[in-house]
Amino acid sequence: MPLTPTKKIWMDGALVDWENATTHVLSHTLHYGMGAFEGIRAYKTPQGVAVFRLREHMERLLRSCKILMIEVPYTLDQLCDAVVDTVRVNEMNDGCYIRPLVYLGYGEMGVNPMGAPTNVVIGVWPWGAYLGADSLDQGVRMKISSWARHHPNSMPTASKTVGGYVNSCLAKLEAVKAGYDEAIMLGTDGLISECTGENLFIVRDGLIVSPPPSGAGALRGITQSSIVKIANDLGYPVSFEAMRRDDLYLADEAFLTGTAAEVVPIDSVDDRVVGAGKPGPITMDIQSTYFQAVRGARPAYESWLTKV
Repeated sequence: MPLTPTKKIWMDGALVDWENATTHVLSHTLHYGMGAFEGIRAYKTPQGVAVFRLREHMERLLRSCKILMIEVPYTLDQLCDAVVDTVRVNEMNDGCYIRPLVYLGYGEMGVNPMGAPTNVVIGVWPWGAYLGADSLDQGVRMKISSWARHHPNSMPTASKTVGGYVNSCLAKLEAVKAGYDEAIMLGTDGLISECTGENLFIVRDGLIVSPPPSGAGALRGITQSSIVKIANDLGYPVSFEAMRRDDLYLADEAFLTGTAAEVVPIDSVDDRVVGAGKPGPITMDIQSTYFQAVRGARPAYESWLTKV
């Protein structure tokens, strides 16, 4: 999905013109992938634009950096304030996508990153439905990828690591080139892990089930945790269980969740229609409540919103 330039990008404490927000081609992260990032959304609400679960996202960013042994020169509060400032200065009154990135810059080469400076940037831009305009209503076609998700002893799966997403890119390319919308990735044990950038849920006999993030090598999702809370509030039990691919084939409903994708029904997996072949009632109930929550129409979830 192409980028739409906005006015300013926050770079190491300063708001820089979009076209001048550049880094050196010999920056360490460009060559070795050592860095961490987040994806966050802000939504238009009746009280103005608000960022969804900002603090939780920035906490995860700092946790990722701790795992990678990257010292971040800003506090949690400073990073949250920087996001709010960047959304505000770019006048993103209808909402936007937000990309904080911590990367190692110019000054050191080789796989030992010690000595490379730490840089922090925050960009914002308008971004529609990540998996396509029709995905939210009609669902998406999924393919089990031939690429396995990282083993947690090969790549720290609890960190949203820059270089780790080569794994996701390969799976996404394979799926799209084969005519599907998105890929589902198995762990090295052959069990369901997650999608290329989303967590996964199925509905079976009225119960909602998701793979256990730590056990499946998946990133623990902030949207995922939001959906668990919403589902429980709506009276739908949620459990975390190991899942095989045939659990997806035989599910009554299935959906994926993520900041970029939001809440998207799954139409089919490996050309097997899921359930009745249309978005199921539990999926749509949860999706509807989620969109009300992020847009400030559900007072019970107002604490998730940081007003700009």
